[in-house]
Amino acid sequence: MAIITVSRGTFSGGEGLAKWAAEKLGYRCVAREVLTKAASEYGADEQRLYKALVEKPGLVERLTLDRTRYLALIQAALCKTVKNDNIVYHGHAGHILLRGIPHVIRVRVIANMELRIRAAMHRQELTRAQAIDYIHKVDEDRAKWTKFLYHVDWQDPALYDVVINLDHFSLSAACEVVCAAAGLEEFRTTPESQRMMDDAVVSTEVRARIAADDSMADAQVEVTAHEGIVIVSGTVGSPEALDKIEDIVRHTPGATELKSNIRVQTHWAMMQGRYLR
Repeated sequence: MAIITVSRGTFSGGEGLAKWAAEKLGYRCVAREVLTKAASEYGADEQRLYKALVEKPGLVERLTLDRTRYLALIQAALCKTVKNDNIVYHGHAGHILLRGIPHVIRVRVIANMELRIRAAMHRQELTRAQAIDYIHKVDEDRAKWTKFLYHVDWQDPALYDVVINLDHFSLSAACEVVCAAAGLEEFRTTPESQRMMDDAVVSTEVRARIAADDSMADAQVEVTAHEGIVIVSGTVGSPEALDKIEDIVRHTPGATELKSNIRVQTHWAMMQGRYLR
């Protein structure tokens, strides 16, 4: 069994492909409900969460941690959603959020502009000029926030295992390609790849709980896990934050031990360091 992520430009046909492939494979198809799950589990406002992840960052926002904090919530919710395989996920950079997991098939769907324009005109009831402007704006915003949040070019083919051009494939043929990939030995879940997935669930849960705590808004930490051992590195603003992180790890299912490489910095020093970078 596998996890499939489908990345697509606006009105490129990727959503339809994701739903069709999921139905044929008997998998669940998920998208924005991951946002809802993150909002409910971590106390975040769903609309603010959505805006932070799809709108391009402004100059002032580049100096805040809001987006990276929201990203931690999304990643944790996604990891918990897909941990047991048999999932097709489309949208919101699933191929990046789940990188490093061997049984994830990263699919990219592209289509020519004319097909996308017609789809936008039909589904959004736009004029041709409005449809063109809409597609360009969404693509530009997506490119900017992907670069800002993940430091990658979302159109880089090296980010994907399969790139499908709907100029040359029908949706039905594209579905066959995705389903065939899901049956390949290379993407089957192994005990080792499942351990990596379980570690990702633990580490992202710890990071999300830190991000969701407003009293640790200035915490700048990285969290990894290996066979249940959680490693937290970075800086926090107070000794109390260290105690909170220990408590978070203690109450995270699957976490067995904390290895802390955390330094305590004053609030002033943390702010100075952020603005000087």
